[in-house]
Amino acid sequence: MSTSAKLPPFDPADPLGLDDLLEPEDLAVRDTVRGWAADRVLPYVAEWYEKGELPQIRELARELGAIGALGMSLDGYGCAGASAVQHGLACLELEAADSGIRSLVSVQGSLAMYAIHRFGSEEQKQTWLPRMAAGEVIGCFGLTEPDHGSDPASMRTYAKKDGTDWVLNGRKMWITNGSVAGVAVVWAQTDEGIRGFAVPTGTPGFSAPEIKHKWSLRASVTSELVLDDVRLPADAVLPGATGLRGPLSCLSHARYGIVWGAMGAARSCFETAVDYARTREQFGRPLGGFQLTQAKLADMAVELHKGILLAHHLGRRMDAGRLRPEQVSFGKLNNVREAIEICRTARTILGANGISLEYPVMRHATNLESVLTYEGTVEMHQLVLGKALTGLDAFR
Repeated sequence: MSTSAKLPPFDPADPLGLDDLLEPEDLAVRDTVRGWAADRVLPYVAEWYEKGELPQIRELARELGAIGALGMSLDGYGCAGASAVQHGLACLELEAADSGIRSLVSVQGSLAMYAIHRFGSEEQKQTWLPRMAAGEVIGCFGLTEPDHGSDPASMRTYAKKDGTDWVLNGRKMWITNGSVAGVAVVWAQTDEGIRGFAVPTGTPGFSAPEIKHKWSLRASVTSELVLDDVRLPADAVLPGATGLRGPLSCLSHARYGIVWGAMGAARSCFETAVDYARTREQFGRPLGGFQLTQAKLADMAVELHKGILLAHHLGRRMDAGRLRPEQVSFGKLNNVREAIEICRTARTILGANGISLEYPVMRHATNLESVLTYEGTVEMHQLVLGKALTGLDAFR
């Protein structure tokens, strides 16, 4: 091994040199999304969070469409056709701003648009996807019910044939984008098994009351979906999906984005802690000059960049068509847990200031409590991996 080559300087923002893994196109996507978030989200998000609202969501959606962030890994129909790694980098930058913004994009692209793109008819794709990619129509994804979260096979929402029509009845809960959506992808029991439906939200009998009093994901629209004798034509059903494999494949696609996104929230907290430790003085010198503080920062950096490296590895596997759902569970389980721990450690470095909205730490920490359990709780991902490791099903 030659020792004559000059080593590049150590970069505290990229201690493992992970940017070397990225192509110029990847960096361009990352920088575009980072710039948009810095301009359109970061100056306002603390106020949105405090008020528990996401104003101008439709305007934000159109702007996200204009930079190609909606359904960005899908091909055709106005979608960007980006790589999985580029999609992941976008999720990281969006969640570094706020988990609610990344949730808006993930539900739009990785759940609602993905379901229509993969399982919809050509007519459904032409009807919805170009407008959704442009942010002109917002979508939501109705799977979780008030009494059935981790066990969607027991859903009670039912679609019954009436002549050539379908009539839907039921409730869906904790639905991101619900009250602002123009189309809802709703999953329901039928005599043929579980089916998906593209439901225009203006259809009589459909309503989406917004859920208030949240202490997490406050800068996000969350709703209940109410379906009371919602009558749909035969062509509303997604023809390519019967059974749970349809919605579960959508969830796997969205969970992949979370693997990256959680590291964005963690990075924001880590960078805040580093800046604070460099400037905040106690006992006559900066906090960052004390051994215990440096130990915390070192551990945070290790877990943060290991998580980004894991996300990158999974992204390359997805681009190669080799990513398994169990591997997505591996990534979500690890990265969200580590992101929460990074946020909590950052809060200890900031002391009392860590709970102030002047800093992003507590906002990210409370948001991640939702990210920890949505689209698969810790326990469910542990059991997915447990089954893969032992060959034994312990779900029931």
